[in-house]
Amino acid sequence: MSKTPHIASYGEVLWDVFPDKKRLGGAPLNVALRLHSFGAKMTMISAIGKDTLGTETLEELKATGLDISHIQKNKHATGQVIVSLNSQGSATYDIKKGAAWDHIEATPEAIEEVKKADAFVFGSLALREGYNQEQFEALVSEAKYTVFDLNLRDPHYDIDIIGSLMEIADCIKLNDEELELIVILLGIEGESLEDELKAIAKATHTDTICVTLGADGAMLFHKEKIYTQVGFPTKVVDTVGAGDSFLAGLIYGLLTEQSPEETLEVAAALGSLVAGKAGANATVTNDEIDDLLFEDD
Repeated sequence: MSKTPHIASYGEVLWDVFPDKKRLGGAPLNVALRLHSFGAKMTMISAIGKDTLGTETLEELKATGLDISHIQKNKHATGQVIVSLNSQGSATYDIKKGAAWDHIEATPEAIEEVKKADAFVFGSLALREGYNQEQFEALVSEAKYTVFDLNLRDPHYDIDIIGSLMEIADCIKLNDEELELIVILLGIEGESLEDELKAIAKATHTDTICVTLGADGAMLFHKEKIYTQVGFPTKVVDTVGAGDSFLAGLIYGLLTEQSPEETLEVAAALGSLVAGKAGANATVTNDEIDDLLFEDD
């Protein structure tokens, strides 16, 4: 696919509340905003409350130019997450329950949007409650290509549901800690990381699986081949959204038919650059990516 990809992202829109500030986020929104910045035709399917934070959410998103016509309003509170950072910039999250994004309706318009899209991106967090689990079926059943970002946030997931979502996904992205859990879940005893990815792909009937390895880079299993990418050195400011930007780079490269090697390299560079800035949706320019990729040339 060489044309501009049309992608629908499904799930939480929320505010990350830091000790000194708050920022708009949520993994599916972070992915959508990064893909939008690449020029992809993006649609965000989510829900916010009819409250002050909901109004603020729409005002901020309108300024980005992202398609927000499928962000619903309901009677529940706009989502908030209390974020704590340790001395290394790594984040932990206190995710409030009963949020508006726990009640995303599969409207006829949203279903039609998924049907038209080249890819449908979703994570596990928005599927923590029964309402979304039921509504989600009507959306995912219409998707041409599905991308599942595990994004496990204890205790907000059910391991059996995770297994089912992996089986319906065409592309799976997870981090090294999540990989350890999935290997146990599936009873895999691989001798190497490559063996584990191949075994997961076989068990879940998935062509594309990518694991991020923090400072050590990433590994991609794609169409029966393994690709590796070393990490890019960075002075971490905070890790919020770094994995989301990595995923956006991965999705964009795969959908625009870049080589797996180039796709993985750009995705890793994006993740590194975002980790070196404050906030999940910090601006990253093409020049910054090029400088990182070609600094030794």
